[in-house]
Amino acid sequence: MNKAPRQTLTAPIRRIRFVNVALIFIFWTAAITVRLVWLQVVRHSDFVERAARQQQRTFEVAPRRGVLYDRNLKELAMTVLVDSIYAVPSELGENRGSTADILAKIVHTDPLDNFTTKKQMLARFTASRNFAWVARRVDNETAKRVRELNLKGVYFQKEFKRFYPNNDLAAQVLGYVGVDDTGLSGLEREFDDEMHGVPGHMMTAVDAKRHVLGSKESQPLPGENLVLSIDANIQYMAERALDAQMEKMKAAHGTVVVQDPHTGQILALAISPRFNPNDRHHIDSSVLQNLAVSDVYEPGSTFKLVTYAAALDAAGVQPTDIVDCQFGAMTMFGRTLHDDHSDRFGKVTVQYALEHSSDVGAAKMALKLGNQKFYDYMRAFGFGERSGIELPSETRGLLRNPRKWDATSILSLAIGQEVGVTPVQLVTMVSTIANGGVYMPPHILLQSTDEVRGDPRLKPIAFRPSNQLPNPLPDGAHRVIKELTSAKMRMMMQGIVTTGTGKKAQLNGYSSAGKTGTAQKIDPATHTYSHTKLVASFAGFAPVSNPAISIAVVIDTPTVGTRYGGETSAPVFQEVAQEVLEYLGVPHDQPLRTKKQMIEATKEVAKESPIENGANLNEMFADINNLPADDPLRATQNSTAPATPDVDDKTASTSRKGSEAAEGKSLLGASPRMLAALRSDSAEDASAPNISAAPHVAAAVQVRPDGGVVVDATHRVAVPSFQGSSLRSVVEKADSLGLRVQPVGSGLAKDQAPAPGTMVPVGTEVVVKFAR
Repeated sequence: MNKAPRQTLTAPIRRIRFVNVALIFIFWTAAITVRLVWLQVVRHSDFVERAARQQQRTFEVAPRRGVLYDRNLKELAMTVLVDSIYAVPSELGENRGSTADILAKIVHTDPLDNFTTKKQMLARFTASRNFAWVARRVDNETAKRVRELNLKGVYFQKEFKRFYPNNDLAAQVLGYVGVDDTGLSGLEREFDDEMHGVPGHMMTAVDAKRHVLGSKESQPLPGENLVLSIDANIQYMAERALDAQMEKMKAAHGTVVVQDPHTGQILALAISPRFNPNDRHHIDSSVLQNLAVSDVYEPGSTFKLVTYAAALDAAGVQPTDIVDCQFGAMTMFGRTLHDDHSDRFGKVTVQYALEHSSDVGAAKMALKLGNQKFYDYMRAFGFGERSGIELPSETRGLLRNPRKWDATSILSLAIGQEVGVTPVQLVTMVSTIANGGVYMPPHILLQSTDEVRGDPRLKPIAFRPSNQLPNPLPDGAHRVIKELTSAKMRMMMQGIVTTGTGKKAQLNGYSSAGKTGTAQKIDPATHTYSHTKLVASFAGFAPVSNPAISIAVVIDTPTVGTRYGGETSAPVFQEVAQEVLEYLGVPHDQPLRTKKQMIEATKEVAKESPIENGANLNEMFADINNLPADDPLRATQNSTAPATPDVDDKTASTSRKGSEAAEGKSLLGASPRMLAALRSDSAEDASAPNISAAPHVAAAVQVRPDGGVVVDATHRVAVPSFQGSSLRSVVEKADSLGLRVQPVGSGLAKDQAPAPGTMVPVGTEVVVKFAR
């Protein structure tokens, strides 16, 4: 049987199969090409970053922060290398919770530090796969304990930590830094950009098991170093004295500023209370403020230095001129200005008025100047504008333009009210008087440098007192008062320490000069001056003839003792000035005395009076009573005259008028406040003699509007002896005879003019010298 022949494939069938295979190949090739384009072009950067994260680690390398040196190149703030702990959460795996618990028990030592709690640590482990901080800048003991655990995925990294070797020394000046090495206060904040430096970077390559294969690092640029004008030893002396007085007086705040009067450089700036910048977690925000440049207060009587200096410089006033202090009360435009109850004077010298801090005397000095001229001098002394000191948050203070003054503002400004100043402004004003009358802007920064201690190019700038001003003068320096005015003010300020209100500022072996001040604070509740909250201050310099240092002491709200500047702040000046001058090796300009001699000298000073002899008393008597040159009452009468003469019949027969009803006049012209002060002196009341039986006479006296006194010369009485009597007894005895009293000094009566027994007209004012 014959088989049919086998059919062969035709050409069209072969072509179809080839086309199908080709299409499949082309589609497969296109798909691969698209995928490759997607991966290598579109997603290229994503995969490069993912590869870098898997294969490399990049760390920012913090720069070394600049060092803060004192003028002798002692480190006040420096940077040290310490261990920081971090973890790689992807390596911790399921052990994140237990690892966080173990680590927290070791590193969480401060309850106020929430960063190292287990909860916060675990949150960081969950938020990141490759890096999470455990604790930063730990101490050596903590780092050692964590290393001993040898935990998987936990590593160490060196970081810089800010360290203050003297703890709280000059804390408000230096400030402190945060966890990221950023300055948060003080000089650390003011010069943060300069001191921070430029960070570097470190890149490390790792294998699949996270082993480091190599690293590449770009070095950071360290920050600049600052050399300050502060002397760490002087700073310590100032802080120690201030802290002791703050504890004794139970005060709210205190500030001491020590300055070189010839350059304006700040040698010490002490503030109490302070804080420890090494322990930033426990810093009380209330003590961060630098009160020396940002705290404004009414200076009170220390501001009288400006008033008197301006009056001497521009109004022709001399220290020996006579000023009528009007027994401590002066009325102008319906306002009465009062002196302290213990300082009620009549006509005294300008120097005496300053030494005993008479408000009335200061007001009359200001009135001699006028509003605009007085304002110009205040601005020239640096008040009402920023000094430019290299510290943050400096205020300009408070000083209104004369156009905004009230009718009696000049009286307030003369005694340090209606003006706000800072302690730095105050000490700079005193330095201006001390250096010959040139305002030198205060500075606390000497230089900024890249060199560190040990580099021969960086040398210490030890303070050496000089009596020469820089030549040429720096920017901002200008003359305020003449050199002669400066010399007169230094002499008057020395009198404040030797015989006036600043006796507790006396030094052993050195002369000193200064001014006390006690200012009332504004009560926030009543918006009026508080009678219990005061600011006690003292500003001065030493030695007097060649000042080496100026010091301002301001103590806010003392609550123990008298709380006046002479009792509260002057002793701090004395302690600081004595130690600093000895430390600087300043030659003594006075004989050294033992402690017993110092006590005796203080007692002797208390007995002294600006009126040294009878001739001066007679001159004051003649000046007060306007006696002609040939008047016999100018000469001292025979001192052997009867001490308690009888009053003549005509005078004795005259009944005394009710002086209490007179227009604000009682006790022969004494102000009502003086009378109240006398009546309140219970201690002297007990010892006062009984004079109720003494005859009373009406003083035939009239007070002219210009302050002059007109007496009836036909009525004459004999001047009694006031020897050994108290002020109250003297006034009452004189009152009983129709005489007026001009007291000089304080204590018991020691001398008088005219002499006892002198026959004088009724209404005559007798000058009585008192001493202790």
